[in-house]
Amino acid sequence: MKRMLSLALALAPLSAWASPDPADWPTVLEEAQGQTVHWHAWGGSTATNDFIAWVGERLADDYDITLTHVKLENTADAVTRVLTEKSAGQDEDGAVDLIWINGANFASMKDADLLFGPFAEALPNWQYANTENSTLTHDFTVPTEGYESPWAMAQVVFMHDTKDLPERLGSMDALLDWAREHPGRFTYPQPPDFLGTTFLKQALVDLSDNPKALSEPVNEDNYVEVTAPLWAFIEELTPLLWREGRAYPPTGPRQLQLMNDDEIDLAISFSPGEASTAIANYQLPESVRTFVLDKGTIGNASFVAIPYNSGSKAASMVVANFLMSPEAQLRAQDPEVLGYGTVLDMNALPVQDRAAFRTLDLGIATLSPEELGAVQPEPHPSWMTRISEDWVARYGVGN
Repeated sequence: MKRMLSLALALAPLSAWASPDPADWPTVLEEAQGQTVHWHAWGGSTATNDFIAWVGERLADDYDITLTHVKLENTADAVTRVLTEKSAGQDEDGAVDLIWINGANFASMKDADLLFGPFAEALPNWQYANTENSTLTHDFTVPTEGYESPWAMAQVVFMHDTKDLPERLGSMDALLDWAREHPGRFTYPQPPDFLGTTFLKQALVDLSDNPKALSEPVNEDNYVEVTAPLWAFIEELTPLLWREGRAYPPTGPRQLQLMNDDEIDLAISFSPGEASTAIANYQLPESVRTFVLDKGTIGNASFVAIPYNSGSKAASMVVANFLMSPEAQLRAQDPEVLGYGTVLDMNALPVQDRAAFRTLDLGIATLSPEELGAVQPEPHPSWMTRISEDWVARYGVGN
């Protein structure tokens, strides 16, 4: 498949690529020197911020690129900024050069022609990408078509403190049964926080009688029927939550703090290595472990995309390419750094890099790839938006 892709790229007319042309990598590197990349990325995790700072140091040393991390609470803020600039006719030197993005935000930018590209599949390190994994080429069912570059793999896991919850829970129904017996010992971040909405999606996927409907855009004709199991579940679960569902942690890190303070025994994560990383950083007790549901859990990739009006497109492509490098991927997978899953195909790597990944200690609480089991596909991005809005209307502050 990779050879066919490389051949197709080689035969593609240069007019298929926006300028600068990622297939002409020496020219990209030359143009990138001295450029500044404003990377708009979630800033709610110290570990993630430290990793981005390290990326900036490496880029400065090797490519003379300045990486500025613009810390976001919500990716949609960066999308809105680009859309506003386009509406104002600011088609060059926009404020956003690179965005950590996926899901509904990618779909909206792609639909509105706000993205530079295609570029991702022409990057030098794409040769190492695990292209057999469809999540690298389809973002929440939307084909990426080279308009975003993957840099981390994620899959839903549940973290449990084995001192109080010794055994795994195999389903959302089992979680509800456990919550009835242990009221107040579970919560999730408050939607529209990404992780909180992910809990809603995971519940819907696990409880759904019609999973095929979730791969298509939301249809108002059957929305009530498709989501009925979810809202029945949430209605019963809510009064059993921490603080009886009258308050929620605003973010994933705050949720971890509740577990570390022994206020809850169960929490959701979208990073299989997060618990090990948090244990290593003394943010969770050593008794915490992780599990997945019997039917599997939702998985996806994190991407970076370049807005159409970035003034540093060359340097932004260099950042995207470095994020896919074996060096950066190995560091990101280290549980003492981030504990993220890799987007690389181990069989495509040079022998030395392959050995480094295989000898990496993934941490005491990290499930093996075999234990992670089946990966459930993300629903169409419209479901995330719709059920998040619905939850806020039903359970948001003041309701």
